[in-house]
Amino acid sequence: MSELKKFKFINKIEGISFLILLFIAMPMKYYFGYPMATKIVGMLHGLLVFAFIYQILEAKKEANFTWKETISYTVLSLIPFGSFYTDKELAKKL
Repeated sequence: MSELKKFKFINKIEGISFLILLFIAMPMKYYFGYPMATKIVGMLHGLLVFAFIYQILEAKKEANFTWKETISYTVLSLIPFGSFYTDKELAKKL
């Protein structure tokens, strides 16, 4: 599997975990008093962020991303639903 395909996969999974953290785990913690939700989902999301960073650097080498693209994809991962825009952009490169 190419590094670009791996990055596309990690980007999507990391984006989904971010949404689960924001819209499911955080409300469970603050509205329903269940802090374990953010501990579990937060740890999983944190691991996926590290995988995202590693994979974007690997994909940058293989797919010749510009620094502008690399930074843009990274910033989009910090915005809810931003990873889905990145996914559309990456589909054009495959």
